Amino acid sequence: MKPGTIEILSYLSFALMLTSPPAGSAVERPSASASGEFRDCAECPQMVRVPGGTFRMGDDSGSARADEKPVHSVTLHAFAAGKYEVTRGEFAAFVAATGQEPVKGCVNDRDQDGRWEYDPNATWRDTGFPQTDRHPVVCVSWADATAYALWLTQRTGKPYRLLSESEWEYAARAGTSTQFWWGDDANDLCAFANGPDQAAKAKFPHWTTATCDDGQAMDAPVGSYKANAFGLSDMAGNVWEWTQDCYEPSYDKQPRDGTAYTGGTCQRRSLRGGSWVFGLSDLRSAQRNGLPPPQIRGGDIGFRVARAL
Repeated sequence: MKPGTIEILSYLSFALMLTSPPAGSAVERPSASASGEFRDCAECPQMVRVPGGTFRMGDDSGSARADEKPVHSVTLHAFAAGKYEVTRGEFAAFVAATGQEPVKGCVNDRDQDGRWEYDPNATWRDTGFPQTDRHPVVCVSWADATAYALWLTQRTGKPYRLLSESEWEYAARAGTSTQFWWGDDANDLCAFANGPDQAAKAKFPHWTTATCDDGQAMDAPVGSYKANAFGLSDMAGNVWEWTQDCYEPSYDKQPRDGTAYTGGTCQRRSLRGGSWVFGLSDLRSAQRNGLPPPQIRGGDIGFRVARAL
């Protein structure tokens, strides 16, 4: 994404949510399935149990960027991750329950001409392109995403949060070591991820895209593509996903136990997964990006949640 001038929007107060259920409220028991999927409440995201394990994080191939090194081993405990990116409908339930409406302002492409610029009137409700309640929520900042996770904690009594970077990459790879979780060829993406393809190129002719066509020029409803081996959808493409971590341009200080890196000045937070917007290499499992919280909101930036088991 190529953001234009970003207006600084003070929004840290949005993350100051209650951390315990209101007096007299009932905490619902989770509903689980044999597949390891569950919801902790009717309006909560569908969650998937991700097994613990050890993997090699990062990339040292010719496609790697400097911030994807050094490749290192990470061992994680089991955790739960959202099966899908948080949807507009799920985010709307949070806003309705708390009255915490994110302020206006989002980098988007309202004219749909491929020029991404700061739009002072754009919101998660009015992104500049058509969406339904099953589309991933976008135009949300890191603080917005964190506040949503805190509300889920209040609502359910369970410890919800954003994924750490290492949890995210481990969950995205789902046991693979290829460039993309489905393999090494970006041109195969259309069955697995909503990325820049021929449908997008028909709308944005100057983009470099894959040769396949999935019929989706922009973002797609969550779960429109095949899930990976862990049962998680849209772990590449559709929208970028905020993580817990402070962005650091190397892995020298990265925790090896699956926890988030929260050191340094933390002027930037890490994003993962790439999006439907131009950038095939952004769909690689090791790809990273870092943007400053809590102000920035983008029309191709959303999030998914995690919780401890």
